[in-house]
Amino acid sequence: MNGNSSTTYDANWQEKYRDMLATPEQAVARLKPGNRVFIATGCAEPVRLVQALTDRAGELTDVEIVQLLTKGDAPYVDRRYAGSFVVNSFFIGTRIREHIQEGLGSYTPILLSDIPGIFKSGQLPLDAALIQVCPPDAQGKVSLGISVDIVKSAAENASLVIAQVNPQMPRTLGDSFLDIHDLDILVPVDAPILERESEEICAATRTIGEHIASLVEDGSTLEFGIGRIPHSLVEFLRDKRDLGIHTEMLTDSIVELVESGAVNGSRKSMDRGRVVTSFCMGTRKLYDLVHNNPLFCFRPTEHVNDPFIIGKQFKMVAINMALEVDLTGQVCADSLGTRFFSGIGGQVDFNRGAARSKGGKAIIALQSTARQGEVSRIVTRLSPGAGVVTTRGEVHYVVTEFGSAYLHGKSIQERVMALISIAHPRFREQLFREAIEARYLPQSFADIEGRFWIADQEMRTAMVLDDGTQITFRPVHPTDEPRMRDLLYALSQEALYYRFMTHSQRFGHKQILNFVYIDHRKDVAVVGTLPEAHGEDIVAVGRYYLNEKTNRAEVAFVVHDRWQNRGIGRFLFRHLTTIAKRNGISGFTAEVLRDNRRMQAIFNASDLKVKSFLEEGVYSFELDF
Repeated sequence: MNGNSSTTYDANWQEKYRDMLATPEQAVARLKPGNRVFIATGCAEPVRLVQALTDRAGELTDVEIVQLLTKGDAPYVDRRYAGSFVVNSFFIGTRIREHIQEGLGSYTPILLSDIPGIFKSGQLPLDAALIQVCPPDAQGKVSLGISVDIVKSAAENASLVIAQVNPQMPRTLGDSFLDIHDLDILVPVDAPILERESEEICAATRTIGEHIASLVEDGSTLEFGIGRIPHSLVEFLRDKRDLGIHTEMLTDSIVELVESGAVNGSRKSMDRGRVVTSFCMGTRKLYDLVHNNPLFCFRPTEHVNDPFIIGKQFKMVAINMALEVDLTGQVCADSLGTRFFSGIGGQVDFNRGAARSKGGKAIIALQSTARQGEVSRIVTRLSPGAGVVTTRGEVHYVVTEFGSAYLHGKSIQERVMALISIAHPRFREQLFREAIEARYLPQSFADIEGRFWIADQEMRTAMVLDDGTQITFRPVHPTDEPRMRDLLYALSQEALYYRFMTHSQRFGHKQILNFVYIDHRKDVAVVGTLPEAHGEDIVAVGRYYLNEKTNRAEVAFVVHDRWQNRGIGRFLFRHLTTIAKRNGISGFTAEVLRDNRRMQAIFNASDLKVKSFLEEGVYSFELDF
């Protein structure tokens, strides 16, 4: 072990506590028919005790196995033992999923933070707990190692505690210790701890990780849910600084973040300088890192998952997974229709906590499709029987490989448009039609059907003004409607006249829709944005309209009065030119009022071949690439 502490195990512990020792078979002989038996979480499962218990199947009936998450082989779910054991799980792992879905076991949906309370109150009394610990130190203290979570509460409240004592279990620090005299039976076992390899990252998952990382600011404190997506974040967080960790579970991903220097916890508002977690599932590399390492603080679930504690963290970012999200923002994370698939876990705890945090972000992530792309995970209505884990009133960010949608405080119409924008392109038109049929969108939106097209992200760029302000340029998308409305009504009479050749400041709803519903296959609209607490503001718009007969595009742009004379218009024109050249367009045309000298100057100063002529107070420009 690569521990940093000089604390060692008591070499004579077996002699000192000889009266408490037993073999696995002797220990489980104390269990009786009808007992409720808790088994420790994940990779901390006491495998030898579990096997000894299973071997007694012929002598036992109606033994209830209570667990949070199993990583072992779960031999007790074999159909041969249906009369001996029944599973009651708070989260459904791969090993027991089929068992639960076939109705042979039970799933108890509950917030992770609430589980210790039902042990302590006696609502779910435990007759026995099978746990795994490291050997005791000289003070008679044993560490629960890689799984403190609900294991500590189970050990403190079970009538009989049988501990598999394993020198290969890491000795983790924090609130992870039990006094050896609070254990009833000690079973010495020297065997490898279960390991969990990181899941392979596909291209879509990697892109999701990149989108999420863009929401993570330096100094943020992170929580990672289980699955591929949190692991995909790592490469995009390496260059972040002063990140903190407060999460229910750690995987091997943390090793790289610690070694890169991205994680040091120096700006955490609680447990500063420490990585706080309740359990970890990974490889020996991770276990060696956490062993006797004061950087890591293992605490029980009732602390780690307490939304009020989570909410005290500065810039808390919670990242959790979903199976399906409907267009109103309801998040299903534990079932596929009526088939239970996983569990509530800590999603609600951390989502609520991050929402309370100053500068916090609650993120739900999912790949846009399932079944090899056959079905959309963003749906008009949740599948029949699907459970809502995070309600539409509590959802904040939803992220897919096609971008992020911010939903909190938004109307149903705004949510629908935002979520369709990050759905897979193959399903956007279908979702759009279904949203109109469901009356989530007004019938008038049917007029823009066929133009729900999201542009190539290569159209993104940025510029930095003289004062350091960064303007980000990206394709316009349908969710920009309210921001586009704000820009248009903020323009001065002069800016309106120069751009639209009218003094009228009245824009109909359909006219504004035409600004944001762009078929980027032939036309282009780019907006310049500034980040704000509520998302972003639009300060500039540039657009061209392709005439397919001439292969020329009419170009026009406008900049908010407050941001004029800063070089934004010139930069935007160059960006539109680059896009048009890449799309094989021959050149631009433009109509410019005689008094609009700034626009004329931008065209005339370009490196394009420029021709213009004046007619009735309007210059007609032709610009060749």
